[in-house]
Amino acid sequence: MKNNFYFLLIISVLLSCKKNHQIELQFLDEYIVKDSLVINNTLIGGLSGLDYAEGYYYCVVDDQKKPRFLKVKIDINHNEVTSINFESVSFLKDTTTSFFTENAMDLEAIFFDEATREINFVSEGSINSNKSPSVFSIDENGKLVHVYELPKSLKNNSSMKHNGVFEGASKSVNQKGFWVSLEAPLNVDGEAPTFEKASSPIRITYFDKNSKKATKQFAYHLEHIEKPSKGSINLNGVTAILEYKEGHFFVIERAYKSGYGPFGNTVRIFEASIDHKTTNVLAIDSLRVSEYVPLKKRLVFDFNDIKHQLTQGIIDNIEGITLGPKLASGNQSLLLVSDNNFQAFGEQLNQFILMEIPTK
Repeated sequence: MKNNFYFLLIISVLLSCKKNHQIELQFLDEYIVKDSLVINNTLIGGLSGLDYAEGYYYCVVDDQKKPRFLKVKIDINHNEVTSINFESVSFLKDTTTSFFTENAMDLEAIFFDEATREINFVSEGSINSNKSPSVFSIDENGKLVHVYELPKSLKNNSSMKHNGVFEGASKSVNQKGFWVSLEAPLNVDGEAPTFEKASSPIRITYFDKNSKKATKQFAYHLEHIEKPSKGSINLNGVTAILEYKEGHFFVIERAYKSGYGPFGNTVRIFEASIDHKTTNVLAIDSLRVSEYVPLKKRLVFDFNDIKHQLTQGIIDNIEGITLGPKLASGNQSLLLVSDNNFQAFGEQLNQFILMEIPTK
């Protein structure tokens, strides 16, 4: 009996230690950029992707008519965002190539590669117009450098959902490549999330910088929709990803329900991770008919829990996430940004969210 007691005590301690090492996130601050701000004759809005490099943030603007990105200086002091200054606006207009005019530039994510000095983008294309999604890079002068070849699973436009294709991207921690995520499931893989718990997998693909090809791909299961809309739109998808340590990701799921005005978003951050059991689905044509092991996932933050600390209680259309500088505590900062759709669908916010990754 005594031995059983000590055995249970040891197991309890080990499980407690394991739980304590699970990562948690802490909300610190919110900063709203006014929706009428104009820089270099362009309206600030549609901020759909975010990256941090060499002391600056890079935001991509979701505007097909004038695809562009912004270089931004964000000051953080005493766990607060004290100022945001938009330093430059750069348009994608390389006249030596027809790539930018032949393809639909629905830009959704951006990251700056410090090693190559290249700026990388993902575009959703326009499935309704049979314009394929794309992954490409430019140099600091705006010249097109490379268009990455998509794997077989991401070449079939008929299997893609319009406005549900490439949405998130992240530099890899090992600096040898990058990750690109879909927003919604391919038609051959599963159904879009509904009110029933079902298999709704999206694919997260790794591109190798040297070979310029996709070398691995993993399935991530979306949550089902919990709250019905008052209108015609009910959806949930992945809007941003971030590899924060090798094989571990922060994944933003944004559910939207129409009919609630500015309160229609449910935004949650999940931790997803790869282990030895996770299936590389790169060569699998259809996840509907194949057996596989998806990424493990765990909820690490729900913005419903802190909405009373946000402007008017609103968590907006979060579409960008990046690691920022270290905070005064020595802990890692995390910054998020929302896409206000240029107010095309009603009142929305240019909302920046500052968070902290505690070390304990």
